[in-house]
Amino acid sequence: MRVIPPSELIINEDGSVFHLHLKPEQLADKVILVGDPDRVPTVASYFDTKECDVQSREFRTITGTYKGKRLSVVSHGIGTDNIDIVLTELDALANIDFNARTVKPELKQLTLVRVGTSGGLQPFTPIGTYVAAEKSIGFDGVVYFYANSEKVRDTDFEAELLKQLKWQPSGIWPYVVNADPSLIEQITQDDIIRGITIAANGFYGPQGREVRLPLTDPDLNKKIEAFNYQDKQITNFEMESSSLAALAALMGHRAMTVCCIIAGRVDKNMNTSYKGSLTGLIELVLERI
Repeated sequence: MRVIPPSELIINEDGSVFHLHLKPEQLADKVILVGDPDRVPTVASYFDTKECDVQSREFRTITGTYKGKRLSVVSHGIGTDNIDIVLTELDALANIDFNARTVKPELKQLTLVRVGTSGGLQPFTPIGTYVAAEKSIGFDGVVYFYANSEKVRDTDFEAELLKQLKWQPSGIWPYVVNADPSLIEQITQDDIIRGITIAANGFYGPQGREVRLPLTDPDLNKKIEAFNYQDKQITNFEMESSSLAALAALMGHRAMTVCCIIAGRVDKNMNTSYKGSLTGLIELVLERI
């Protein structure tokens, strides 16, 4: 049995995992993920009891109970690179024996729902809409650093994507991964659209925003909005869903992302006072997770 070296999985002197500063007993099997650490206490304000409140850098965790369900709410910051950190450490907390530094003989499956904000790309995803990423398109490349990624990727969809978008950025190949279908069924109802979400590896250029630097493909967003495959369209932009879906699938966890649309990319409008809409989505997820 492989013993994981200290340089590969860093455990702090107090027995907590390196970035999250959590100990295994502090993590619940059901996890709500949010980007902003200040959003963690907003979610936890609904809890009936609280066990711990731990923060390190942008990573904050509160574990407690909501209507008899033990939950952890964890902030991950911005970007798919942060998801690589958070998901790897959450999996380690669940499935690595920290004393022996070995994988436990029986693996635990986590349920992970990311609640975030997003930019809508279609007329049917206006500001205020809730969109679940039934399928995620990754512009980030994180999954390619892990073996056997083809087992969780939709390679047919990837090929069609490259074809219809006439893909120009060199050295970057989008990948496509489905969210856990049982979790999509559990969380989404008539009040949440099931969509196709792009996880961009940046907020400006990778999402087609031109501020001062010119874009490699100024027409990319128009091609994204026009994309249609098997009667499915790309619904929204965000920055984390692809690596979450991909790494969770490879690790055997159930994961999905659901977002509140706060920007209309087609109409070029923005709602900076979106917290009320996001609170409604948080309440739905708390009830259904």
